[in-house]
This record gives sequence, C-alpha cells and structure tokens, in this order.
Amino acid sequence: MRTKSPGIIPAALAVLSMLAPAAAFSQSAAPFPSKPLRIVVPFAAGGPADITTRTIAPRMTELLGQTIVVDNRAGATGIIGAEIVAKSPPDGYTLLLATASVAAINMVTYSKLPYNTLRDLQPLTPIMTTATMLIVHPSLPAKSLKELVALAKTRPGEISMGSAGTGGTLHLCLEMLMKSANVQMTHVPYKGAAPAITDVVGGQLNGMFVDLPVVAPYVKAGRVRALAVATPKRSPYFPDVPTTSEAGVPNVEMLNYYALLTTAWTPHDVVSKLHDAVVKAVNTPAIHEKLVAAGSDPLTMTPAEFTRFLRADIEKWGKLVKEVGVKMD
Repeated sequence: MRTKSPGIIPAALAVLSMLAPAAAFSQSAAPFPSKPLRIVVPFAAGGPADITTRTIAPRMTELLGQTIVVDNRAGATGIIGAEIVAKSPPDGYTLLLATASVAAINMVTYSKLPYNTLRDLQPLTPIMTTATMLIVHPSLPAKSLKELVALAKTRPGEISMGSAGTGGTLHLCLEMLMKSANVQMTHVPYKGAAPAITDVVGGQLNGMFVDLPVVAPYVKAGRVRALAVATPKRSPYFPDVPTTSEAGVPNVEMLNYYALLTTAWTPHDVVSKLHDAVVKAVNTPAIHEKLVAAGSDPLTMTPAEFTRFLRADIEKWGKLVKEVGVKMD
C-alpha cells in the first residue's frame, strides 16, 4: 500500500488558502455602480456646461440607481477638471463633462498639457451640439456686426470682449473675428461663461461669443443684443439673427459640443453601462425637449464613434489654431 508524501497535503492547503481570498473577493464584489458617482464640470456653476450636466444627471441617477454628484472645478480653460478625471482610478465613478475646448482645442493650444484626451480619457458619447452667438450689451452703439467692426476700427482695443477662458472656443471665435475683420478688441478671460455673461448683462463687459443654451433667455428678454451666429447656417431658434458670414465677416465658425468621458482603462462593461445610461437620459422625451428648447441639438454616438470624432476634431483644430496664431505656451 502506497503512502502519500507528507508534503503534498500542506502544499495543497497552502494553494487553497491563497485562492480563497480571491474567490471570496470575486463573489463579494458588488456590481457597478455600488456607490455614488461624480461628474466633474471644469467650468463655473451656472454656465452651459453646468446646466447641461444638471439637466441629465437626475435621469442618470434613476437609471444607474446611484446618486450623481456634480463637482464644479473651474479654471485654466477646463484643464483643472480634466486632469482630475484623467488621474482618477479607472473604475467609472468619475466622469468629465467636456466641451470642444477641453477635449480637442486644449490638445493643440498647450504643448505641456497635463492630460491627453486620447490617451488618458475614455470617450463615452456626446450629449449635444450648440451654435455660438455673438452678443453685446444694448448700450454699445452697434446694432449689427458690421457696425461693431466699424466701431472697433475707430476705438482700437477699447471694446472689451469676454470668454470662458483663454484658448477656449469662445476666445478662438473672438480671435477669428479680429483676424477676419482686421480689428483689435480686448479679450477678458473668465473661469466660465456664466460670470462673463453676468458682466455683459450688467454692462461691465461690452460683449462676447457664447453658446446658445445659456444666453438664449437674455436675448429673448432684450437684456443683451444678438449680432450674429458663428455657424454656416442661421439657427432655427433665432432665424432673424444672421450668420457671421452673412453679416460681412467670413471664416468665423464655431459649433461647440458637450460630451461625457471617463478615465482611460475603465473596464469595458462599466463603459457600456455608463454609455447606455447617458444615451437613455439624453433620449428621455422631457430631457430631449429641454435641450432642444434651450437651443441645442441632442447628439449621441458609440464610444468608438466618439473616439474617431475626437481624433478628427483635434486634427481640425490643430490646423485652425495654427492659422489664427493662438498658442498658450
């Protein structure tokens, strides 16, 4: 009769003891999401990015079954907030509300950016696109873009124009306008569109380019004057407002977008759950209608489609920024 080696049983027990914790962890790991999520908005509260996030967050909360915290981290044209998400654990619990500035333009205006959109972030889907409008305070003696250009030529550098931050979409619109019209205005950067609009409405700032969703109520109330939209065609929401090209200043176009991304290397199943929740939220009738009523066009893509879109957008802005001559470092 054979006898078992006395070393076999202890060795087997040792292997089992090593596997047991892993098996226990696997069985006890809660399905995603098992705790609150955070959406980092890299701009000031009250601006279009913040409004968009707070419009879809409640529905996403219902769909995912977890609270979603909106975390405003304004500054540096969205870089502060984007870096936070890029350096977060790749578990899907931290998301970024990005604009064209954050996702694409920063990539070509900063040579030492602390994040790379295509390397450090996982695209989920766009939420919407929106036209950009040129507005001025009613006290400014310019009732058209042509009159604004004429005024700027008689007062070089005296007209103050705000933006949501240096190097962002609204700033680039201004740079395109000044280059195309051959005029000089003074750029005043803010930590988001909301405080800049507040100063335009209050008369402390002469004007600015701004996305439709946040400025539409002020235009309709007559608190600011709309001079043009920086789009190839007129906005259906303001059909009486001409395009910049129609108003006599070509080559000034900006179609901004708002989108959600998370940290790179987030598990595929988590990415799928997040993407599904965003798409369902955007397509919820009440939310869809609210986005449209604000002057935006809801838009969703698959993560793969959105990644290809961002790659092409970064290339497009690289060419444009070189033409305009805006470089942040």
